[in-house]
Amino acid sequence: MWDETRHKGIEIDVEMLEKELGIPVVPTCGITGEGIKELVQKVRTAEHRDFPALSREQKWEEIGRILEISQKLHHHHHSLLERLEDISTRPSTGLPIAALVIYVSFSIIRFIGEGLIDHVFDPFFERIWLPLMTGFSSILGGGGIIHDILIGKLVNGELSYQESFGLLTTGLYVPFAAVLPYIVSFYFILGILEDLGYLPRLATQVDNFMHRLGLHGYAIVPFILGLGCNVPGAMALRLMESRREKFIAATLMAIAVPCMAQIAMIVGLVGERGGGYVAIVFGTLFAIFIIKGLLMNAVIKGKSPEILWEIPPYRMPHPLAVIKKLWMRVSEFLKEAVPYVLMGVFIVNMLYILKIFDFLSNIFAPVLTGLWGLPKETISAMFIGFLRKDVAVGMLGPLGLTTKQLVIACTVLAVYFPCMATFVVMIRELGIKDMMKSAGLMIFTAIVVGAIMNLVFQF
Repeated sequence: MWDETRHKGIEIDVEMLEKELGIPVVPTCGITGEGIKELVQKVRTAEHRDFPALSREQKWEEIGRILEISQKLHHHHHSLLERLEDISTRPSTGLPIAALVIYVSFSIIRFIGEGLIDHVFDPFFERIWLPLMTGFSSILGGGGIIHDILIGKLVNGELSYQESFGLLTTGLYVPFAAVLPYIVSFYFILGILEDLGYLPRLATQVDNFMHRLGLHGYAIVPFILGLGCNVPGAMALRLMESRREKFIAATLMAIAVPCMAQIAMIVGLVGERGGGYVAIVFGTLFAIFIIKGLLMNAVIKGKSPEILWEIPPYRMPHPLAVIKKLWMRVSEFLKEAVPYVLMGVFIVNMLYILKIFDFLSNIFAPVLTGLWGLPKETISAMFIGFLRKDVAVGMLGPLGLTTKQLVIACTVLAVYFPCMATFVVMIRELGIKDMMKSAGLMIFTAIVVGAIMNLVFQF
């Protein structure tokens, strides 16, 4: 953090420090890469130096002497960022700032995501890709098994990215045009908040609340990551110290923290019926998050351990570092998401062709129709939800659901089970035994919540 020393008014005589320690000293800055090459070169030639045996008091005296001759501190005026550090850490001002930061962040995420969809991805798929697929459809004869798998079924004689459900149409449109823009905008804002140093402050502000759910404040990190994609959120569970905390955090994230891809699909699909219905879906998920956390904290034996973490100073994010992290995260999402989306679309087509969905819908009819008030056709979306929940939500569009059915179906899909990729990571983090317990809680919660919504809501 050689750049930090200059910002803080700290002057270090590198040559003097090198002389006193008897080893090479190289100032470095991880953000810009300053000094890294020199450090690598000097590590290769550095020799071990044996210091004389000193008592604890003598060591501190020696440290004090070296500091005295190698470091100078200059008067430093508080910067704007340092003043923000103070007010964003105090509870009286920190909580309102946290609420403002979250609101502004997701407003920007939505603004950037919708802008990318309207001005980049939709124009490409409508003006360039659609004519190509229409021509390819004609070559394949407009129907048949191969046509339905690759292009999908024609809707009123035309291709529809939402309803055709072909590998080259819906299979590509969903991950790239409907989901990727929001993933890009989410990870862009997250990278800025990370490099700015705000996330540890957010963890401090929510610590008391999280303890009521059996967690400590830093559990907010996997939840925030889970909003982008549940997979890195599940991987971040290793931040939790105890098995009990991991179980509670994993279950809450899988039940009530939808990924950005799923959020985008819910907002797009349910939002067409009215913003209030979107609020009902996410309001229900938030209520489940609170109630489930309180219940698990009360029932599961053990306590939430306290945790100490460093709150770094605010730093202006370095553009190159933010872009590098964004590229890494987006490329990982595409490697993970696109194969699962294509697999999901292919499996759905094959199950329809083999008429297996008719068999499954009859088996699950008591829950789907009896408790949740949904048509049997939603079984296909529930099945695909295990592969990709965003794809599953998209599959609800062509079913002609009522607004009430759509709200219930979207909520149940968010609650009932994690996608396959998250499921695998959660097994690795929790173990098979705890994962099966967590999955049982998810399914039970989905059944109860869907039934309650079906009884309560009248619209």
